[in-house]
Amino acid sequence: MPSIYQLKPAFQNLLRPFVQLLYKSGITANQVTLLAMLISTCLGYFLYQHYLAHPISGLLLLFPLWMLIRMAFNAIDGMLAREFKQQSNLGTFYNELCDIISDTALYLCFIAFGFINAKLLLLVVFLALLSEYAGVMAPLIGQERRYDGPMGKSDRAFWLSVIAVIIVIFPYISTDLQLLGRICNGILILIALLLLLTIFNRIKNSLKTTSS
Repeated sequence: MPSIYQLKPAFQNLLRPFVQLLYKSGITANQVTLLAMLISTCLGYFLYQHYLAHPISGLLLLFPLWMLIRMAFNAIDGMLAREFKQQSNLGTFYNELCDIISDTALYLCFIAFGFINAKLLLLVVFLALLSEYAGVMAPLIGQERRYDGPMGKSDRAFWLSVIAVIIVIFPYISTDLQLLGRICNGILILIALLLLLTIFNRIKNSLKTTSS
């Protein structure tokens, strides 16, 4: 199954003129990485607090909007690091740790909704962390960092954004919260299953490359 991550090269080409402008302005890759994490954690906390008090609101559309912008941030910091010689050991730590902190903060905002199965959401968060850990384990056996799908970071951003959009538009279609819960939890189950496959693929392909 293909992953959205495969679209990254074309996305980077669109961003390259902006990246060059940032470099000329003195912006570093680490600054972009840290800013993306700060915005992600603040947005996750804001949405969680907001929806505890206001169950019906269109502000959840900020989630897919930010996910799209964050994909640009992720591409930008990588391009600044690689193309303008800003790679560093500290930057490697920032890149991996800031991503999982951001993902966790953003995903957990959905726990504010009573129709979302909290245990299922926590399972998705755990498997997402595990999948990224499986990816960063590859260099320990002499391989490149693995980004195999079908449920990589970009794919998770897409499907969680779909849930956000469904939550916003559903009240205009029906008032049946049980149905809304079944739809959202069904998507979470799909994400969890594909995350298991992703973990398997990253381990399998790392070992396959080693043996070859």
